[in-house]
Amino acid sequence: MDVTNRVEKFVSCRSRDPLRRELYIVEGDSALTSCKLGRDAEFQAIIPVRGKTLNCVKASYERILKNEIIQDLLRVIGCGVEIHGKVKTDMPTFDMENLRWSKIIICTDADEDGFQIRTLLLTLFYRLLPTLLKENKVFIAESPLFEITDQTKKTTHFAYTEKEKEELLQKLDGHKIKIMRSKGLGENEPDMMWETTMNPETRRLIKVTPAGVEETAEMF
Repeated sequence: MDVTNRVEKFVSCRSRDPLRRELYIVEGDSALTSCKLGRDAEFQAIIPVRGKTLNCVKASYERILKNEIIQDLLRVIGCGVEIHGKVKTDMPTFDMENLRWSKIIICTDADEDGFQIRTLLLTLFYRLLPTLLKENKVFIAESPLFEITDQTKKTTHFAYTEKEKEELLQKLDGHKIKIMRSKGLGENEPDMMWETTMNPETRRLIKVTPAGVEETAEMF
């Protein structure tokens, strides 16, 4: 099934191997552009979400399944939905064999809006696709908070937390440095996007577990 022609702004990849393909869920068109330019088009696909998605913990199945953003996500993921009780829907029943991706990676800005969007997306998986969490298919991509340029040695470092930033500054003590606060994924250059967020060798992914999602949903 060619979902490219059915889902607006979905950017597919060349590989047809579901054991290799990765799906990045990003926030907005600017992050879509940065990820598209920074990705490996062979196996990394991207779908943007527009604004904040529905809180699937509180909403009814009927309301959830009428939401266009959620419909698009479910079509791209491809394995149907897990619904308990009698609910009218055009979505197929869940079948793990139809999952098109080895990893589904939630990739949002490292700010309050980004964290809220991430949490809302997690409620979708918790409510409609819990098996994907049990099978370790859902991940969160960490994005750096700071870009630290060592102007003495002409090198660039990335810090993902305030603590990492302080540790780096201690190591670079005496060097001429420049610190840039991350302005969001949409501002990242393609090389930086690849190195920090998309390259399997250097990126940082947090595996989402069922217990972690339950805690997140309760907190939200």
